[in-house]
Amino acid sequence: MSTSPAAVRIRQVSKQYGEKVVLDRLDLDIAPREFVAILGPSGTGKTTLLRLLAGFEAPDEGDVLVPARRTTVYQEPRLVPPHRVLRNVMLGQRRTRQNRAAARAALAEVGLASHERAWPATLSGGEAQRVALARALVREPQLLMLDEPFAALDALTRLRMHDLLDRLRTRHQPAVLLVTHDIDEAIRLADRIVMLREGRVAIDLRVDVPHPRTLTHPLVVEYRTRLLAELGITEPSPTDPLAKELA
Repeated sequence: MSTSPAAVRIRQVSKQYGEKVVLDRLDLDIAPREFVAILGPSGTGKTTLLRLLAGFEAPDEGDVLVPARRTTVYQEPRLVPPHRVLRNVMLGQRRTRQNRAAARAALAEVGLASHERAWPATLSGGEAQRVALARALVREPQLLMLDEPFAALDALTRLRMHDLLDRLRTRHQPAVLLVTHDIDEAIRLADRIVMLREGRVAIDLRVDVPHPRTLTHPLVVEYRTRLLAELGITEPSPTDPLAKELA
């Protein structure tokens, strides 16, 4: 594992568990401030890729270069129950006046300025995930990794979190890597969508639609159809769950 002051660079990376090849000579770049969504059926290497970038695992072959400052937000907020919200945002940091002020500012950014003394158990799912985002962004990462962070939220809360993430990304300007099963989420948020299949890049699609994006935009419809076709799904109904989920 090497570190880079800029964005992600993956060259000929392979990872195997027993007889199963999860990543197969994968090449992938993420530019500074670029938002890339990773799609693909289960078992195609999405989570493994995230673990390699986070430094939790090493590739069997190839090179992984990442920014020195990087952090991950997971599907579960992973808050520490005995600590109040402000302390959770400051986890891993010294309890200085400066760090406390930065944590309060981060909570204000995610709309939870009044919750700093709340206990995690009293938060809704959306509020807990906002705390997780504040904890990630208070560190000013060069790379923000998101592992299906909104999958457990209801549809309305998920849309609100999309808007919040879009604002935070614009303000802080990290490179972002989002792992998701949701095609609509990927199209709504990302600059590029990369679909993995059998450990390799099957599609690398740039989303040339200005924000805010709607599912009725002609290019969005085209992208959606192409991504679904890659999964063998044709002429989906807009209300069909398969039109949104790749699981």
